[in-house]
Amino acid sequence: MTIVALGSINMDLVIKAPRLPSAGETLMGHEFFSAFGGKGANQAVAVAKLGHAVEFVGQVGGDDFGQTLLLALNVAGVNTDGVSINPKAHSGVASIVVSENGDNTIACAAGANGTVGEREVTYFKNLLGGIKVALLELGIPLATVLQAARVAREAGVATILDPAPIPDTFPEELYALVDIMTPNELEASQLVGFEVGDRETATQAAAVLRERGVKTVIITLGEQGALCVGEDSFWQSAFPVETVDTVAAGDAFNGAFAVAIAEGKSLSEAMRWGAIAGSLAVTKPGAQSSLPDRGTFLKAVNQ
Repeated sequence: MTIVALGSINMDLVIKAPRLPSAGETLMGHEFFSAFGGKGANQAVAVAKLGHAVEFVGQVGGDDFGQTLLLALNVAGVNTDGVSINPKAHSGVASIVVSENGDNTIACAAGANGTVGEREVTYFKNLLGGIKVALLELGIPLATVLQAARVAREAGVATILDPAPIPDTFPEELYALVDIMTPNELEASQLVGFEVGDRETATQAAAVLRERGVKTVIITLGEQGALCVGEDSFWQSAFPVETVDTVAAGDAFNGAFAVAIAEGKSLSEAMRWGAIAGSLAVTKPGAQSSLPDRGTFLKAVNQ
């Protein structure tokens, strides 16, 4: 095993509606389903479905959702030895509205994700001897993410940070501890304080984030593509598909990108892998259910 994901795990409660509701509006949807989610868990499943061994470290609550979420990870092939059960908390829950054109809004109740801490960091640290890539995100306490980034840096493990959800105050120290940061255009805008929506503004935002200490910045711009700025800079075009649901597209990107890096692919090839996985994910509804398996993925890679 060369990849570990530390982060959040949620039960997603999804309503499909004709459009996204406005503030204060009650909007009638036309479909409901539950799905397994949480950015950390999604990225771990993305890795596992591509045929690469991965372990997820996090917490679930002492409820039925927690047991169901653990079972789903195991079925997907994710090692869950690092997942603890918190009997005093509910499992993480995300309420998601998906519009007919695939856009979404998400509100989360952290539950057990909010108490991921010293126990999980210690477990994470003890894994790092055989790890090449650590996937981190911000659906758990910032102090925990910061400590995990510190121990990963000390162990010489490459860290990929998905900086979502963006906190009110982003720790300055964390920038310098991140090897690769992968914000989407909204997250990049929130981090740098100006609107990011195209290649030019993404280039400007990446420069700001690199000045703060991030080694390599990858800004994803949905159907436009993705920009990578580091020692080398290049643009990865998106692959044209019919979008059904954009939930977990970024997680698919990060998972495939991490697998490519762990398997010794170049940065440009890893970007291509990420873009292909993200494009495949948006063609299906749900989070983990939309993530491509290795057969489907490699067929797309080889086209």
